[in-house]
This record gives sequence, C-alpha cells and structure tokens, in this order.
Amino acid sequence: MVNNKTVAFVVAIGFIFLNLSGHCYGALQFGFYNGKCRGSDVEDIVRKTVLSKFLVDRTITPALLRMQFHDCFVNGCDASILLDGTNSEKTAPPNLSVRGYDVIDAVKTAVERVCPDVVSCADIIVMATRDAVSLSGGGRYNVQTGRRDGRVSLAKDAQILPSPSSSVSSAIQAFATKGLTATDMIYLLGGHTIGIAHCSFFQDRLYNFENSGKPDPTMDLALLTSLRRTCPRNATVDGKANLDQNSFSSAVVDKSFYTQIMLRRGVLQIDQELAVDGLSKSTVAAIAGSSDFTTKFGQAMVKLGGTHVLTGTQGEIRKSCRSVNSQTLMALVNG
Repeated sequence: MVNNKTVAFVVAIGFIFLNLSGHCYGALQFGFYNGKCRGSDVEDIVRKTVLSKFLVDRTITPALLRMQFHDCFVNGCDASILLDGTNSEKTAPPNLSVRGYDVIDAVKTAVERVCPDVVSCADIIVMATRDAVSLSGGGRYNVQTGRRDGRVSLAKDAQILPSPSSSVSSAIQAFATKGLTATDMIYLLGGHTIGIAHCSFFQDRLYNFENSGKPDPTMDLALLTSLRRTCPRNATVDGKANLDQNSFSSAVVDKSFYTQIMLRRGVLQIDQELAVDGLSKSTVAAIAGSSDFTTKFGQAMVKLGGTHVLTGTQGEIRKSCRSVNSQTLMALVNG
C-alpha cells in the first residue's frame, strides 16, 4: 500500500517528469468513445449514473460545475483535482469546499465495469457536469472527449484560481491566460445561477467593505438586510446564501443570475461588479435580455473543457480517479 507521503512525493516528481517530456495538446473529438467500449454507450452510462445521484441530491450540479472549473483552470482539464495526497490540489484552500468526488467515483466504477482502462477521469468530469447541468434545466450541450489524466497535483498550483473578490479586469486577465475571452468569462460566471456561497466569502461586504467599516454601497438594501440575518457579524457557524437571489430559480440553470446582479443583488463581489464595471456591464445586460443563455453557456463550458488538455500518448487513463496508476507510480519513484 502506498502512503500519503509517497503520493505527495510522486505528484511532485511527476511535475518534473512532465516538464521534461513536455505537454502535447491535441484535438478533442465529439463521440470519441463511439465503438471503443464493446458496443456500450459511454455517455449514456455517465448520464444514467449522474441521474441516479441527482435524484438523491440536486446540489451535485453546482458542485460539479465548480469542480470542472477548478480542475480546468489549474494546469488544464486533466482531473488533477481528483488526486489524493498530503499536498495535492484537493488540500489547497480554494478547493477545501469542492465536492462531488463521490459522483465521479460512481461514474468511474460504472464505466470500468463494461469498458476497463478506456475512459479518462478528465472526460468523466466534463461529461458528468454536462449531464448535471442538463438535469437542472440548462439544456444538454455536446461535449468533446479524448482527454487523458494528468499525473501532477500540487496544492501551490491552485493559487491561480480567481478570488470571489477579484476585480473584473483581473478576472479577465486570468481567463485570458487560459485562452478564454471576457465574454467567455462572463458566461462561465453565469454558473453562479445555481448553488450557494458561504458567508465567509462575502461577509466583508456586509459590515466592513474594503476596510471602510461600512457595507458595500453597491448592494441592494433589502439584500443587505437579509444577508445580515443569515450571516451575523460574530456568528460561530459559517452560514450560506443562494448565489441567485431569485428564490424561484435558484436551483435552475438559467439567465436569472444576470437579472439579479443588474438589480444590485449579487452576493459575491465579483458577481456584483460584473453588472457595473464598464468592461462587462453591456454584456451582462445583453445576456439578461436574450433567449439563448443556455446555448451560449454550454458553448463556454465546451471551450473551458478544451483548456490545455492531455491527449494521445500524454498522461494516462487512471484505474482509480483518486490515484495515479501503479506502473506510473513505480516509474516515477524509480526514475
């Protein structure tokens, strides 16, 4: 059995290994697994497994959306966020509240049963997220597959994840480093149309915005009053609030989020700034007034899913999404 210290060592050595060999980013394909699994429909297996989880817990949709974003934004969409280890990405502060690992594990078990050593964990994240979004009313978009799983997972790499208090300009710059435009960023933050944020992520906006001793003046007064009840100043429990403050659609993937932030009812600072910053407010208004949000959101998710992927002979197909394969482990440790 490999202990956690060995895993931490392996992912660190893997970092050196991959830098020596170099990344190879090839083209993904729609229907990559067609004909590769003894007649089994891989995407249908994923869909049915996600559905079984969704019927028990509908909050898996925002959980998986967040997981895909946090995975793809750090060293590309390679399922590195799934790897266990004492110093893996999972242990980084921005990822401590990431969840949904049980969903990915269940899908991996299901596909391995009929199609062993073929379907990557990186592809499972993307397919499972798509299916969860569809189940939450977001429309079903086609995803490209053919990714391979990375061997590197280091907590320090997650430091590049944008903060909830990021400015619009800094968020645009961060997304640009991933080949994503300002419009892509605005659509992807539309994932906040579903899910919650804990008080600790926006408490300063309620009581001491930018060390002013006062609340954020851009926040709607009724929302401020409501959030202060949810998040008392000296609370011992970290409460939570819906990111979409429209109570009728807070569990639905739709454009309501944009309408809410235009009404100054954004919970996170970055969300509210989208509606008032000159770099983004016209796009927000256009989305709020459009009828094609779900289509454009799906397109942005597909683009995110193509960020710096490993294909071909790079990476591996993990047997367990939580650990690198044993032969990889031996190769890395033994040099």
